[in-house]
Amino acid sequence: MKHRYKVCVYAICKNEEQFVDRFIDSVSEADEIYVLDTGSTDKTVKKLKERGVHVKQQKVDPWRFDVARNLSLALVPKDADICVCIDLDECFVKGWRKKLEEVWEDGLTVIHYNYNWSLDENNKPLVNFYIGKIHARHGYQWTHPVHEVLAYQLGEERMKVVDNITVNHYPDSTKSRGGYLPLLELSVKEDPLDDRNMHYLGREYMFYGRYQECIDTLIKHLSMKRATWRDERCASMRFIAKSYEKLNRVEEAKMWYQKAMLEAPYLREPFVQYGMLLYQLNQDKDAVKYLRKALKILKNPKCYINDSMCYDGTVEDVLSICYYRLQKYNLAFTYVKKALALKPNDTRIKENYELIKRTKKMIVE
Repeated sequence: MKHRYKVCVYAICKNEEQFVDRFIDSVSEADEIYVLDTGSTDKTVKKLKERGVHVKQQKVDPWRFDVARNLSLALVPKDADICVCIDLDECFVKGWRKKLEEVWEDGLTVIHYNYNWSLDENNKPLVNFYIGKIHARHGYQWTHPVHEVLAYQLGEERMKVVDNITVNHYPDSTKSRGGYLPLLELSVKEDPLDDRNMHYLGREYMFYGRYQECIDTLIKHLSMKRATWRDERCASMRFIAKSYEKLNRVEEAKMWYQKAMLEAPYLREPFVQYGMLLYQLNQDKDAVKYLRKALKILKNPKCYINDSMCYDGTVEDVLSICYYRLQKYNLAFTYVKKALALKPNDTRIKENYELIKRTKKMIVE
């Protein structure tokens, strides 16, 4: 089949032999595939070469994701029209090349497409957002040591957003992310005005259990002039609240959850997390109030900050427990049925369903 554009895939990898065949099968619609291996000690390189991939081995020391990505991009021939950056633990949904040819046009510089960062056991997306790693061959450079982004160097960027090109992410859960924190600290040091990495750094402190540093960093994020995206501001407020929870400073946690709800009242996350805190405090009436408010928000916007528990049946499950404790068994049964429909294999919810059903029947009799 004759193609209008020359499309090249490029990637970085290290010790990912288990992903090689699946990865190549998903990107085989490209004209050429280039991979920079940064120090594999398993059969990754051998398997890639056996599948016809152009592979270069080079260590990046000290490690930075932007440097590695730029080195891998440099492997792509200058006469390529479209570059596709993807990792080995990611897969395109079949037919992506044809769809790319249909939407790409001369003068376009980047495409943002559908990215499923997290999927359940049935391959149903849990966290979904747009990502922009399909781009023109010339003019782009990766920046930032971690959570790296493409920066366009040749004037005004021309972007198109599409829904019919999809990449699924199937990460190796055994891989450590231990190197992220020092890289984020370096990133903020290099560019202290970058609000996104300030947010990421605060979140990372929370992951590490460094709660006061999380709070201090995210309060700084909220004060930055460029920190205007309400979804991300709401997330910073939620992470501050969660850190106060961990520090057993409940009133401050409540205050920050309330701020988060005001910041982004169109998102379920702050309502759910506040409701969960109230549930844990056995304040069931108030928990019900906020969890039901969350369920009234029907739209799940494409955003990397989405929390999958807001849509996976957790809210319905907790509501059923709250109503059971409030002795409102009809409502408890209504919500446990909904929870079970969303989590049909959850043994505990199945047991709750039977318990509430029996209790409801006894009350009626």
